[in-house]
Amino acid sequence: MDLFKRISEHHAESERISWIGTFREYVDLLRNDPTPAMTAHARVFEMIKSHGVEEGHGHKQYKFFRKELFGLDRALEKLTEEYFHSAARRLDVRKRILLLMGPVSGGKSTLVTMLKRGLEQYSRTEKGAVYAIKGCPMQEEPLHLIPHELRPEVESELGVRIEGNLCPSCQMRLRTEYYGDIERVLVERVIISEDQRIGVGTFTPSDPKSQDIADLTGSIDFSTITEFGSESDPRAYRFDGELNKANRGLMEFQEMLKCDEKFLWNLLSLTQEGNFKAGRFALISADELIIAHTNESEYKAFIANKKNEALQSRMIVMPIPYNLKVSAEERIYDKLVGQSDMKHIHIAPHALRSAAIFSILTRLKETKKQGMDLVKKMRMYDGEEVEGYKEADLKEMQSEYAEEGMSGVDPRYVINRISSALIKQDLQCINALDVLRALKDGLDQHASITKDERERYLNFIAVARKEYDNLAKKEIQKAFVYSYEESAKTLFENYLDNIEAFCNWTKIRDPLTDEELDPDERLMRSIEEQIGVSENAKKAFREEILIRISAYSRKGRKFEYNNHDRLREAIEKKLFADLKDIVKITTSTKTPDEKQLKRINEVSKRLMDEHGYCPVCANELLRYVGSLLNR
Repeated sequence: MDLFKRISEHHAESERISWIGTFREYVDLLRNDPTPAMTAHARVFEMIKSHGVEEGHGHKQYKFFRKELFGLDRALEKLTEEYFHSAARRLDVRKRILLLMGPVSGGKSTLVTMLKRGLEQYSRTEKGAVYAIKGCPMQEEPLHLIPHELRPEVESELGVRIEGNLCPSCQMRLRTEYYGDIERVLVERVIISEDQRIGVGTFTPSDPKSQDIADLTGSIDFSTITEFGSESDPRAYRFDGELNKANRGLMEFQEMLKCDEKFLWNLLSLTQEGNFKAGRFALISADELIIAHTNESEYKAFIANKKNEALQSRMIVMPIPYNLKVSAEERIYDKLVGQSDMKHIHIAPHALRSAAIFSILTRLKETKKQGMDLVKKMRMYDGEEVEGYKEADLKEMQSEYAEEGMSGVDPRYVINRISSALIKQDLQCINALDVLRALKDGLDQHASITKDERERYLNFIAVARKEYDNLAKKEIQKAFVYSYEESAKTLFENYLDNIEAFCNWTKIRDPLTDEELDPDERLMRSIEEQIGVSENAKKAFREEILIRISAYSRKGRKFEYNNHDRLREAIEKKLFADLKDIVKITTSTKTPDEKQLKRINEVSKRLMDEHGYCPVCANELLRYVGSLLNR
């Protein structure tokens, strides 16, 4: 019943937003709010902006793209600001075709689909409302009814700009149905819809010999020529080409550079002058955003051909590279697996992350920066801190290679390999080792990679395995240390007492003997070394902790060991190092005693309750880490 209620509400909403009135009523409507008369480019930009904008890491993040596209914030900011925003302000870039150029499976088609769906939804809102001459096959802007001589006056009064002429069909209807009385011309609100071919068009190239230009510009309806007597009569013409139907919205030109030249020349006058030639009519006005996509090799071949210079100058090329953040790549795989029917198979924590580490490593380029390897670079790109490097180093690396992210393993290959791991029979759960094994096996079947690339990729799988080993040990470390929470707190308090004495040049008092002692340098260093604090950096690190304590104290809060991520990690690692022998014995013994069994169960429960493991992968993780510690 809820389903039918929702359908009924949807119909009621469609009825509520429908509107039919005269041209006079439409003009009155614009007097109150001129936004319905905005251009197609402005409508796309306002739609993106309506979802919200956030400032973060030195660039704008448009929330509209977040649901589907991950890790492309910088590319999407550039696209939105340099193309959509500029075009919305009627700058010259609106007279350009937007060409998304990037590697396969990089998100270009997803981006275009998002813009289409976004426009459809936005046209149902008050701000995104689109009004058109009723019965026009091109959902014509009603302001085109106003004669050119009167337009400056109307523009000034309404605060709008009027560009373009009536289509041939509306010109004839104005004469024959309304006898030139523009006041009575009916106007309706239209909802942009790809399914209904209203405001969204899609053109796909096919065999150049059989594809007709009519697919773009419409065609003569030969069955009506005898009735209307002329091929130049608008009633004998079907205005159903993709350029006609995409008016007031967006047209996607799929694989544009594979297209025959005659189709591309049609776009020249449309982009530059806002009109195109069709049949035996004068130029037909169209207000639409043309968005195309292609890969790098096709684009290079296109610009190498001198004949394409005129078209090339009318394009804005936006590179859409692969994502270069591990955490974002993990979300891509999680989304793709979530869309399948394999959700019943549990995916162990870090399984998708291991695949993501491999993918990102294949896409990164070696930096010239001293001491910076690919793994450190990968961590910095993902927002982690790497000792000895600052934000400025990150920005320098990001601008070092313009083509970084334009090559490497594509998400489609990885998700295919994850799928092959998921589909194996009688599986309840897959872990990182299953995924890495599937990636490795798939390299033998990957026809497009060279022998050298295969060696590099195998090396990256080994690096991803090493990273997983560290993550696995850390996971067990946390689960075990939890059982020793009190020990961690005691060690923490002891460390704070010692660094306070060290920084203030004082002694500490032994709680048992009451004698005054020098700060325990060995204890402090044994903790700090766990997180790579060097001898030269120890003083600064200790002073930073004291500053943090005093900041908490001023606010009347107690400084806990969880309040400083790096210090917490150091304490846990130190405690784990001290406990390592206990962990080794507990995780690897085949016949645990009662005490060991109790601890294993405690650790397994914590892994399941707080870290997302199931009984199968929790048990596998314990055994695996036991074997790692015994090596």
